[in-house]
Amino acid sequence: MAQSATKSKSSFRKTNQPGRFTAWSRLLWMLFGAGALGLALYVLAVSVNFLNLFGRMPNLKTLENPRSELASEIYSADGVLMGKYFRENRTPAEYEDLPQHLVDALIATEDARFEEHSGIDPKATGRVAAGLLTGGSGGGGSTLTQQLAKVLFRTRDDLNDGKLNDIPGLRMLITKTKEWILAVRLERSYTKREILRMYLNTNDYGSNAFGINTAAKTFFSKSPKQLTRPEAATLVGVLNAPSRFSPKFNPARSRARRNWVLRQMHKYGYLDAQSLQADTLKPIVLRYNVENQNEGIAPYFRVEVSKMLRQWAKETDHDLYADGLKIYTTIDSRMQKYAESAVAEHMKLQQKWFDAHWKGQQPWRDENGRVIPNFLSTAIQRTERYRSLTNRFEGNKDSIKYHLNKKYRMKVFTWNGGEKEVLMSPMDSLAYYKRLLHSGFMAMNPLNGQVKAWVGGINFKYIKYDHVKQGKRQPGSTFKPFVYVAAIDQGYSPCYQRPDVATTFPAERGRPAYTPKNFEGSYSGRVFTLRQALARSMNSITAWLVQKLGPETVVSYAKRLGITSPIEAVPAVGFGSSDVSIYELAGAYSTFVNKGIWTAPMMVTRIEDKNGNVLREFVPQTREALSEETAYLMTHMLRGATEEQGGTSIILKNGFKFPYEMGAKTGTTSNYSDGWFMGLTPDLVCGMWVGGEDRSIHFRTGAYGQGSRLALPIYGLFMRKTYADKSIDINTGPFPKPTKPLGVEIDCSRYYNGAGARDTIPYEQKLNQVELEDLNEEDI
Repeated sequence: MAQSATKSKSSFRKTNQPGRFTAWSRLLWMLFGAGALGLALYVLAVSVNFLNLFGRMPNLKTLENPRSELASEIYSADGVLMGKYFRENRTPAEYEDLPQHLVDALIATEDARFEEHSGIDPKATGRVAAGLLTGGSGGGGSTLTQQLAKVLFRTRDDLNDGKLNDIPGLRMLITKTKEWILAVRLERSYTKREILRMYLNTNDYGSNAFGINTAAKTFFSKSPKQLTRPEAATLVGVLNAPSRFSPKFNPARSRARRNWVLRQMHKYGYLDAQSLQADTLKPIVLRYNVENQNEGIAPYFRVEVSKMLRQWAKETDHDLYADGLKIYTTIDSRMQKYAESAVAEHMKLQQKWFDAHWKGQQPWRDENGRVIPNFLSTAIQRTERYRSLTNRFEGNKDSIKYHLNKKYRMKVFTWNGGEKEVLMSPMDSLAYYKRLLHSGFMAMNPLNGQVKAWVGGINFKYIKYDHVKQGKRQPGSTFKPFVYVAAIDQGYSPCYQRPDVATTFPAERGRPAYTPKNFEGSYSGRVFTLRQALARSMNSITAWLVQKLGPETVVSYAKRLGITSPIEAVPAVGFGSSDVSIYELAGAYSTFVNKGIWTAPMMVTRIEDKNGNVLREFVPQTREALSEETAYLMTHMLRGATEEQGGTSIILKNGFKFPYEMGAKTGTTSNYSDGWFMGLTPDLVCGMWVGGEDRSIHFRTGAYGQGSRLALPIYGLFMRKTYADKSIDINTGPFPKPTKPLGVEIDCSRYYNGAGARDTIPYEQKLNQVELEDLNEEDI
């Protein structure tokens, strides 16, 4: 027994010899050291993308300036946010704008030990690892900083381009490693507050709302600072899965998630039991509104500006839709509101009359008033729907016809309430929209070129086509001032007299002889001054001037005054036979007011980056086009339309009762397809057009279809509202005279006694009286 005991004790001593213990320790330390070294080498290899095995990592510059897409904002001249350009609708909020209960909700929900770690939470990571080893779930282990790294640097998309990233299992390990590395680097580069701010500004909240600023506005129509605690908890709850927990589309699930967030706040001491009970009982009350490009001030203008901005961005290596630029425009939000209101008010009434005018009939007519055969079936072939169906059914006409006549539930634009839901086929929809009248309106300051109002159509949501710059139509008599300015510039006086008789252009180069007729179809034989002729828009005297000057001269003056569209040098040039835009005419007429200096319409004054640094300032493009005297004489000529007996715009004085000096010119094309009006004051030039989408769709009589009836009232309504707004600094004085004495006489009374003019234009006087009566209706 003793020997046995001795032996056992001896054996124990052998197994616990100091050398053996040291060997095992050494082995363990070597294994630990090798593991630590391997881990360090692995992390280093990932961070430098060794042999391109692991994929790219952001460089130091990118880390210090992490890029997330920010919506660029566009402002009016008076500081009103007009709209945004974005792929992801995100506008950053400052930390000071974040209520404390929002920050508390985020930390309690996503990272309770946020203030204690340096990017990686060992407890959470260990919990996840233990869960994986036991086959269970250890919950989420990512810290707020890791989640921020994932979103900021798109670790699971953009950085997954290494050779090992396609191997199952390794991909996630490499991605997680990158997020750990980036989280540590972010913690070193930014304060905790900056990380929280970036997190809330970066994430997707659903409903095209990126960042807390846009989310608060989208779901609750508030700024972040105005959010209540339950509202803040709702938005924090959304972050986990924006679609699943959307308060708009999954309200019950969203409320349950919100209440869980509130319980987390209570668990970590941010909320007492009484407040928890009160908050969880509250319903989620939304004021939901998703921002989109159809909304906001001057949508047609914003689209036109975006064309210029995209070109500028391309040339300067900027991204209009992601760089958070601040674009300051020339638009006056008050004038824009009045312009949109005037167009809507007038066009609603015109559409009512147009529908009554064509009730029970098809309005698409040829030159002889006959219905155009197959009009709709031909028009539908120009649509995107037709092209899509053609591709889908490989040109099978029966299938295409079936789907074009199949009725669907759809919403259409209407003047009664903005839109309505109807059951229509694509062919029905086409016929409905073809019957609508359209309009365009633009106002600009002639002294600096700044565009103050821009209405491209009757409803941007349903009709995107812009009738200010994109659309071009025959301008009718609004082109006549180019004839008269050429005459004035070449020595004719406003008091020069000419009888109202026919002028015939002889046949030449295959073109038949051409004798322009006056609006009423006859000639009085009476003598009129050039000012009176322009005021009455007399074709006979305009034709004589074109013949004396030559069509080429008229074209050259139009080009000199900024008309860039092709103008054909034909006898009818003075009557607007070539298409132009409102945009071009407004710029050209502004030359008369601006002492002969042509100024290109200007839409943007400056562009700033997201930090307020000025990237570009814009100055007006100008050139001398006329002498100061010629320009003033033309404003004097154009004032005749509102001051001379029988002037086509006399209703501005007699009907709208404007006591100020105004220049004006109406325009009407053949068959009343287009109604135009141009209005001038000392610091505002306005152009407008009204007509059908197709030239074959129009009123049948001048009582409804002429420019003084179809377009002029928009100007009257707009100016009435603009003059009434005392916050708008608009010049109500006379047109300024040239600094030098005029070289010609403009008081024509000693040359012509206008007392007999009343007898020469009974039809025009009658029309003016009709218009005055209509504009006094309560509809107007």
